[in-house]
Amino acid sequence: MKAMLFEAFGQMPEISTVADPVPARGGVVIEVKATGLCRSDWHGWMGHDPDIRLPHVPGHEFAGVVAAVGADVKSFRVGERVTVPFIAACGHCRECHAGHQQVCEAQFQPGFTHWGSFAEFVAIDRADHNLVRLPEAMDFPTAASLGCRFATSFRAVVDQGRARGGEWVAVHGAGGVGLSAIMIAAALGAQVVAIDVSEPKLARARSLGASATVNSREVVSVVEAVREITSGGAHLSIDALGHPETCFNSISNLRRRGRHVQVGLMLAEHARPEIPMSQVIAHELEIYGSHGMQAWRYDAMLAMIESGSLKPERLLGEMISLEAAVAALADMGHKPPDGISIIDPRL
Repeated sequence: MKAMLFEAFGQMPEISTVADPVPARGGVVIEVKATGLCRSDWHGWMGHDPDIRLPHVPGHEFAGVVAAVGADVKSFRVGERVTVPFIAACGHCRECHAGHQQVCEAQFQPGFTHWGSFAEFVAIDRADHNLVRLPEAMDFPTAASLGCRFATSFRAVVDQGRARGGEWVAVHGAGGVGLSAIMIAAALGAQVVAIDVSEPKLARARSLGASATVNSREVVSVVEAVREITSGGAHLSIDALGHPETCFNSISNLRRRGRHVQVGLMLAEHARPEIPMSQVIAHELEIYGSHGMQAWRYDAMLAMIESGSLKPERLLGEMISLEAAVAALADMGHKPPDGISIIDPRL
C-alpha cells in the first residue's frame, strides 16, 4: 500500500510503498477514505511523543470501510462504514469497565503507538471496543474530522466542562479544536467569547456562533477583556491551543467557582506552564484535562449532528493528496491551515 513514512524525527516524510496490514484476531483492517491533518501529527513528527517508534506512519483522525476482519471480531463486518476514536481502548481494564475508555490503562493510539492512517489501509485491534458505525448520510471527510478535534471538543465542552445554556464560555484559540468547541458550546445555548491572534479566525468564530471575540494582540490584557465582556468572568474556559500564555489566561479569566478545561496539548518546552494557584484556591476553581472521547459517547455527538444542531462539515478546509500532505505537515508548526485539511489517500 501507499503510505507517508518518516524514518527520523523532523526529517521530511516520504510517500513509500509498504506492506498491507493484516488484521489481528480481534482486529480489523480499514480502507482509509479520508484522514485529517492535525497539529498532533506535527508534534509526533517533531519527536514530542515518546511512544512513537521509527520508522513511522502518522495519522489518527480517519474514516473508511472495513476491508478485513479478524476471526474473533463479533460486531463488525467487511464493508461497514466506520471511524475510530484516536485513543483506542483495551476494553478490560478498570477504567474501561468504568466507562472511561479515553484514559484506558492499556490504550493504543493509531498514528502514535502504532502506524496510523496516512496510508491506504490501517489496522485497528480490539475492534469490538473501538469502532464506531457512521450514519449513512455522513460523508467520509466529515466523519474523519470527528476523530480527534471535534470529539475531543465535544467531551471538553459537554462532559468535562458541563456547559449549560446561558453560561459564558471562553475559548482560547480558534483553530480546529477551538472552532469545534465554539460550535458545540453555542449549540448548547452558551454565550461564547473566542480569543485568537487572527482576525480571519475570529470572523470564522463569529460565523460559528461566538457572541464576542477578542484579538489578543489588540488588548492590554486578555483576562480583563474577557472579564469585561462576561461581567465578571467566564463560567467555563477552554485552552484549545496549548501554550503557557493561553493556559494561564484561561484559568485567570474565570469567575468564582469557574471551570477550566485544558484541551490543547502542552508538550516539550510548554509542558510545565505557570498556574495562578492562589486564584484556584481562593475562588474554588475547577481544572480538568480532556483527551479524546470514548467510542460509546459518539452516539450523543452523532445525534446532535444528525439533528442539524451541530454542523462539523463547516469546519472542513481543503482536500489534499498524501503527496501534498508532506509539505502541509511540515508547515503546521508555523502555518496552521485554514480549517481542517483532509487527506484522501486515493488522490
